[in-house]
Amino acid sequence: MTAIELTDVTKEFTLYRRAGRVRRSRTTVRAVDGITLTIPPGQIVGYIGPNGAGKSTTIKMLTGILVPTSGAIRVAGLDPQRNRVGLARRVGVVFGQRTQLWWDLPLRDSFELLRFVYRVDAHRHAANLAQFIELLDLGPFLDTPVRQLSLGQRMRGEITAALLHDPAVLYLDEPTIGLDVVSKARVREFLRAVNAERQVTVILTTHDLDDVEQLSDRLVVIDHGRVVLDGTVDEVKAGYAPYRTLVVDLERTAPPLEVACATVVRVDGPRQWLRFHRDDTTAADLIAAVATVAPIRDLTIEEPDIEEVIRRIYV
Repeated sequence: MTAIELTDVTKEFTLYRRAGRVRRSRTTVRAVDGITLTIPPGQIVGYIGPNGAGKSTTIKMLTGILVPTSGAIRVAGLDPQRNRVGLARRVGVVFGQRTQLWWDLPLRDSFELLRFVYRVDAHRHAANLAQFIELLDLGPFLDTPVRQLSLGQRMRGEITAALLHDPAVLYLDEPTIGLDVVSKARVREFLRAVNAERQVTVILTTHDLDDVEQLSDRLVVIDHGRVVLDGTVDEVKAGYAPYRTLVVDLERTAPPLEVACATVVRVDGPRQWLRFHRDDTTAADLIAAVATVAPIRDLTIEEPDIEEVIRRIYV
C-alpha cells in the first residue's frame, strides 16, 4: 500500500470582483493543476515552492479540509473527503503558526486530553509519551502552561502532540519557524529518529531549505500548481548544480594549480578552490591529481547550496 497517492488532482477557486455598482465579475483560479504523486510508506518528502504555488492547498486536500475539483486522493488507504474521522486517527499535523495545544493548561494536560480525542490505548499513550519526553527533553516544562512556553518548547510539544496517536502520515508546515539553532537541531534529530524507527511518512513544507536538505529523502518542487521537479536532493543538485568545489590547503603558497578536469576559481595564500563537474571526474581522482603536482596539507569538498539550486530551478 502506498502512503499517499494523488492522481491528476486539480483544485479551482472562484473569485468575485466588483465590475460596477451592482455587477460582479467572476474569475476561476486553478491553485492545483493536475498533480500526480505516489509516496511510499516511511519516506520524508520535501514539498516546496514559492508563495502561492499550491502547497497549502495540496495539504488541505490531503487532510480532507478541502475537496478537489477533480482527480483522486488516497491517504493511508482512505479517501480524505469520505473518511475524515477515520483519517484523523491516521495522520498528524503540525502548523508552525497554529497550535493544537490548550493554551492555559499545562503541557502534560494537553497530552492527556489528546489521548481521549484520538482514543489511544492508555498503555500505548504512556509508552509514546515517555519516549518523546526523553528524545525531546520535555520533562522540565511538562507542568508549565502552554502560554508560558518558549517558541522552541512549544514546537517540541506540538510535534509530540501530533505523534502520540501513532499516525501513519505526518504533515509538517514550517516546523522550525522562529527556532534557534539548538532547538532546530533537536527537532530535526527527533524527526529523523521517529521516521527511522516507526516508518512514519512525512510531508514537509517549509521555506527553511536547511530543513529540506537535512531531513528529506525526496524533493518535490511545485510552481503554479504543477510539479516541476521530483527527485532526491542529490539528483536535484546533479541536474541544476552539477559543479562541486575542492578546497585544498597546500604546504606553501603556489600559483594556480593546473590539473585536468578542474579549474582554479580562487586563490588565497596557500588555499585554492578548484571547481569541477561531477560528470567529468570524481573527488578522489581530482585529489590524486592535485597530490601529484603539489604537497597537500588539508582539503574539503564543498557541495552546491540547496538554496542556490532551488533558485536556479525558477530562473
